[in-house]
Amino acid sequence: MARWDRPTSGGIPDWFWESVETKGQPATVEVEDCDVAYQTWGNHDGKPGVLLIHGMNAHKHWWDFIAPQLLPDYYVVAMDLTGMGDSDFRYEYDSDTYAAEIVAVSDAAGLDEQVVLVGHSFGGRMATKVASVRADRLGALVLVDSGIRHPDEPEPDYPVMGGGRAKVYPSREAAEARFRLFPPQPCDNEYLLTYIARKSLLYLDGSWGWKFDEELPLVLKNAEATPEDFTGLQLPVGLIYGANSLSFTEETRSYVASLVPNLVTTERIEDAQHHVFLDQPLAFVAALRRVLALVTRQD
Repeated sequence: MARWDRPTSGGIPDWFWESVETKGQPATVEVEDCDVAYQTWGNHDGKPGVLLIHGMNAHKHWWDFIAPQLLPDYYVVAMDLTGMGDSDFRYEYDSDTYAAEIVAVSDAAGLDEQVVLVGHSFGGRMATKVASVRADRLGALVLVDSGIRHPDEPEPDYPVMGGGRAKVYPSREAAEARFRLFPPQPCDNEYLLTYIARKSLLYLDGSWGWKFDEELPLVLKNAEATPEDFTGLQLPVGLIYGANSLSFTEETRSYVASLVPNLVTTERIEDAQHHVFLDQPLAFVAALRRVLALVTRQD
């Protein structure tokens, strides 16, 4: 992406440019008649593997300024679940298919049976589904602001994420101006939002639209988290969450901790909400490195 305010504004830190200019290598793998897109950073010659899984309506490029900061200690992969990013759309989506996609990307990218899944939000839910049924294929799980609320804890008053007719805009600039986070929250790091917005757009027939299937919420099945998903986890688990998150409260943390048999460590990121790595990217990377070291039992 062009350095849109360099050198004049000086408002974007050097670490960001160094990260996004460390390009991932793109690839695809076919899963149930659909292409699933992913990209890799580094190589896997004996290094622990990490697979990064995005949240709802997000994509692999949300990790572009995070993944390179895990080098050279890890071989890093980020993927697009179908219906999002550069992966194909389906007529229907469900957790079993998403689990198959995660395993297929792991296989295609050369990630071994000790791969650590790092899932944010919805991506964490799908990673948990994989870990609860294919523990033989994974080494550990890191949930980023992702879990299950206590049955007595009320849900946040978020707007409903509906489906329907795809939104299109007459120009890239008009589309970028409409980019919003969901769940809704402010974010002080505007340069990260600008980067993600630019990577989220698709040009088609003279208009600009978002790289996600507007129908996905309407045709998604069996994707809700259940207590059994967590009590069935037999591998090491780490948690990272935002101190100010409405999606992952202290009550949620306590409930998840009571369910998971092998919770190794928990990291609370101060001054962060649900989109933890957008609010506090460097603190998130430091926390993720600590968690990875523990769940992979590195010194």
